[in-house]
Amino acid sequence: MYSIEDPSGTSPHSGGAVQILGIDEQYLSCSFPDLHQFWATTDRLGLGHWAETKLAIQPQLLSVSAFDTQIVRGYQVTPTLHQGTLPEQNCRWCYQVLPVYGWGQPQQLQQATAGWLSYLPIFEPGWQVLMAHGLATGWIEWQGKRYEFSNAPAYSEKNWGRSFPEKWFWLNCNSFDEIAGLAVIAGGGRRKVLWTTEEVAMIGIHYRGRFYEFVPWNSQLSWQIQPWGEWRLQATNGDVQVTLIGTTDGAGTMVSTPTEQGLVMCCRDTLKGLLLIDLQTLQGEIIVQAHSHLAGLEVGGTGWDRAWVK
Repeated sequence: MYSIEDPSGTSPHSGGAVQILGIDEQYLSCSFPDLHQFWATTDRLGLGHWAETKLAIQPQLLSVSAFDTQIVRGYQVTPTLHQGTLPEQNCRWCYQVLPVYGWGQPQQLQQATAGWLSYLPIFEPGWQVLMAHGLATGWIEWQGKRYEFSNAPAYSEKNWGRSFPEKWFWLNCNSFDEIAGLAVIAGGGRRKVLWTTEEVAMIGIHYRGRFYEFVPWNSQLSWQIQPWGEWRLQATNGDVQVTLIGTTDGAGTMVSTPTEQGLVMCCRDTLKGLLLIDLQTLQGEIIVQAHSHLAGLEVGGTGWDRAWVK
């Protein structure tokens, strides 16, 4: 997770960071306090942060080879490239990404994940699934070992605002046993809307060239999320219904998320969860039933002393 907080530099929490959940769910974090070494594009996805460099130029997107030779510590990201080096943590990476699905019907323009109102500054935070499924090819060096991969499942999203929701959950998987091209993303939270708060959730499923969207304005959704270990969601949209069940026996790993007090370790993740999906028509015709042991499962925020039932 790449992050930047208060890039104007007016807050004691101003600065950037990179967090990585790696092999065997090992966690590492690196801060980038110098805001002047951060760059971002205004009209498309593109950002980066340098901490040590041999270059005497304004931070900007570099060629892969130039970054490799000139940046001692830092990262750069575009829709099709992730590259970075953290020598103190013994971690480097460089991989190209081929986007397959965004949020919306394939071969159509990307939709706003939270609807057209999310273009206005009324939700806190904003959330956009940039790539529900993609194929990554390249390498990651982790703790002295190099891992090379080709066409590995990839996912990306963007969050913006003053902080993450007061409370939230998240599920994601695009690597299912014996079913290629199936991608599932779901999330819910207690978020701010202007002067009030609301509890919302949504589910997006890509399967065989079609996008199934379950959102508050077109579906009925319910959920039962335990403080940790079990995620259950149900949704109905027109003549289609879906059930998602995520479980894990692992303890998960704590990671930091942005709050109004800066990055705070208030989020628990696993990338080795079990996810079951049952998508069918209301008449009982099965569209897809599948499972995976490579699901991302997450809870975050406060108020997790008991199950969240909605």
